[in-house]
Amino acid sequence: MWVIGTLIAMAGTAVYLEWGTAIPKNGGEKNYLEYVFKKPKFLMTAMYAAYAVLLGWAASNSVVFGEYILNAADVEVDRWNQRGIGLACITAAFLIHSFAVKWGLMLQNFLGVVKLVIILFVIVAGWVALAGHMKIDPPHNFTNAFEGTTDTGYGIVMALYNVIWSFIGYSNANYALSETKNPTRTLKIAAPIAIISVGIMYMLCNIAYFAAVPKEQMLSSGQTVAATFFGNMFGARAEKVMSVFVALSAFGNVLSVIFSQGRIVQALGREGVLPLSKIWASNRPFNSPAAGLFEHWVVSVIIMLAPPPGDAYNFLVNLISYPLSIVNVFVSGGLVYIYLTKEKNFPDWAPGIRATLPVTIFFCLSNMYLVVAPYVPPSAGQSVYNNLPYYLHCVVALGIFALGAIYYLVWAVLMPRFGRYILVKESVVDADGWSRSVFTKMPLEQAEALRYQEAGEQQQEQQQHHF
Repeated sequence: MWVIGTLIAMAGTAVYLEWGTAIPKNGGEKNYLEYVFKKPKFLMTAMYAAYAVLLGWAASNSVVFGEYILNAADVEVDRWNQRGIGLACITAAFLIHSFAVKWGLMLQNFLGVVKLVIILFVIVAGWVALAGHMKIDPPHNFTNAFEGTTDTGYGIVMALYNVIWSFIGYSNANYALSETKNPTRTLKIAAPIAIISVGIMYMLCNIAYFAAVPKEQMLSSGQTVAATFFGNMFGARAEKVMSVFVALSAFGNVLSVIFSQGRIVQALGREGVLPLSKIWASNRPFNSPAAGLFEHWVVSVIIMLAPPPGDAYNFLVNLISYPLSIVNVFVSGGLVYIYLTKEKNFPDWAPGIRATLPVTIFFCLSNMYLVVAPYVPPSAGQSVYNNLPYYLHCVVALGIFALGAIYYLVWAVLMPRFGRYILVKESVVDADGWSRSVFTKMPLEQAEALRYQEAGEQQQEQQQHHF
């Protein structure tokens, strides 16, 4: 699974590199979908807006943060103490990136280094475990390593969701390219190095876990397997200390995610498709997308507190991963369409990096599988949920996209039809110096008069050209 997941992540990195170097603006997938899927006008933007606004990406690692902090304090985890600490985690991330962006980025980068150090330490400790030096008897996990596994489509997809979630940052840079110096050069250098090195380290990290953590203990540890690993290697005190460092790593992820998602909401506000767009588009008063960050904080808190005990983390990961796979189908499918029709429909397409057609098709087909396979019922005892239907994350995700389509239907089709007006997109510059789009309502009579006038002017120009 880790090999397959790493290949998918590498292909995804290549696809997003091509998009990012061709359209180096804040907003990520929003820009790419709008570039390819122009008709019906505003439909794709509205559906993507629902996906971006109504999903709490920062929720899952906030839950992990709470679980590791409680493990470090040797406190039994329950539904509310775990999520209460998670609430404090995501609130701190929101406040830091709202009021002190520069310090937030410095902290985010520092915690990224902490995460790399932890992974490297796990890898080295894994070599020690393979040599037989640990606090427990060797677990012999490499003997009959695949015993008890299944090859059901549902099981494979759930495993891949968790693997790909570990690489989810490969698209984060695309959400803030307007704020990146020389984005094409930065992406060319940083992204390939990051995805290859992280992929190798994750593989070695898994070998280390299998070398030191018995299968039964691994299954019962849940999200705290890293702490269990250090407990088996160095004793109970090391387990508690490592829990603190892993919690800090999770906090770094929350900082990274809320940073990028706040800018997506801001980009949608500047596109004019959201209600109260002026608020979401603004950088005031702290030169940060505070409104977009607050919106993501609210949604993440709701999603974090809602699931029943035992299912929270898996539901949150799947609720993010499934709609992301749908978006990736359209992002990669759109790029395939560009490759096949470039000369006719996209003659100006000139990215700094090319993913190549085979890699893009592989990424598209991989995500199609991740979209379809979860509907195959799991075998008895194989569902990742204890108290929820196995398909719930799929239904919720499709419902979110449907809400976006309904919003489009009401805002861009029905209201203009019954109100007898058309939506006209204009550009304005706000007090913070950033331009944004606004939609004005032009009466049909005025629009028809303008069309008639333009048609007459074109006819007159043709006649003058003829003479």
